[in-house]
Amino acid sequence: MTPPSLFEQREGEEQLSFDPASLPADGHVIFIGRINSPWTARQACPKNMRAAREARKTASISIDPPYRPGLRGLEGVSHIFILTWLDRSPRNLIVQKPRHATESKGVFALRSPVRPNPVGLHVVKLLAIDMARGKLEVDAIDALDGTPVIDVKPYFASVDAFPEATVNRSGE
Repeated sequence: MTPPSLFEQREGEEQLSFDPASLPADGHVIFIGRINSPWTARQACPKNMRAAREARKTASISIDPPYRPGLRGLEGVSHIFILTWLDRSPRNLIVQKPRHATESKGVFALRSPVRPNPVGLHVVKLLAIDMARGKLEVDAIDALDGTPVIDVKPYFASVDAFPEATVNRSGE
């Protein structure tokens, strides 16, 4: 668990009355690999993929041996989704107040890593695949080195992109 001093509660934030990590497991989620990133400290890690790309530092994903056959067919894919388990994030805030925001918001209206189930979603450009080593080279990542990987999925612009999507940024 992350030391509480790294995540001090801000005015306007609300905690759950329990820590979701203390509940019995019910999803049987397994980790299939790990992120290899230049980011070793939370303070240095980019807040989002745009900032990660602006840092111009590549990263890789190491897939564990039993899951490497699952990479077959990715050779022709330009972009992928990486789902990660943000294992160093607290899980007990349900309302947060980001530093840049004027108002608090529910965790499900934010992209914060602090959430009941700390699942990260990253859309990355796939630069190279080494099937034998289970290594995926990507253009950037906004996750700490060693972050567990839950899944890899191809990104399909024809079904995954919504050009008309909007987010009302009032209060930020």
